[in-house]
Amino acid sequence: MPRSDGKSLALSLRNIYETLAISVPTVLDALRGRITKARSDERLARWSLNIVRNAHIDIHVEGRENLRPGETYLVMSNHQSLYDIPVLFQVVGPNVRMIAKKELFHVPVFGKALAAGGFIAIDRRDRRAAIRSLEIARDLLASGTHVWIAPEGTRSRSGALLPFKKGAFYLALEAGLPILPLTLQGTRDALPAKGLRSSPGARVIAKLHPSIDPRPFAARGRGGRDQLMREVRHVMERDF
Repeated sequence: MPRSDGKSLALSLRNIYETLAISVPTVLDALRGRITKARSDERLARWSLNIVRNAHIDIHVEGRENLRPGETYLVMSNHQSLYDIPVLFQVVGPNVRMIAKKELFHVPVFGKALAAGGFIAIDRRDRRAAIRSLEIARDLLASGTHVWIAPEGTRSRSGALLPFKKGAFYLALEAGLPILPLTLQGTRDALPAKGLRSSPGARVIAKLHPSIDPRPFAARGRGGRDQLMREVRHVMERDF
């Protein structure tokens, strides 16, 4: 039952169930050698739609023309809530995989499903392992799969934009593919960082900004990465 403030543990548990409902068959498919990207995409599309519907999230998309058919993007967004992820799949589509902290891949069943579904684990404390993860992400981009990364590296408790990590911008320069900045507002109304109880009925605004070509920044040498990071941050800060 929801509390008087509208927050509901039951809703959070229902959406955990939705996550397990696609994790188990994904792990079984992987064990049987039957996992395919198309099947994973279909499950992600269904899962994200169910999550959004269960939470009665009202998504308003601005700048959809900036997501051009046939283009592959490194999607960079702010990160405020666990609901960012299903919202992102509903906005961008299921042909996207995220770079996530390695600890998530240690969660029973769920972690194995993430790995089987093509998601990328990153260990920021191990530079060599992090570089290998970014190489996997680069290969995914080259194959035509969008990659999502939150340059903040974690969820913002206050909703303010946190400092950016550099790894996302190394990847951008290596891949040479356009960055699609995406700002999300309202997801923390559904579930703030570190929260347990979900609130139904959040109004979420997802704004797709014009893409940014990283190649001119790569040509500027060592300082190009920092300039690219400042440019992406400048674009995203306008919405805060």
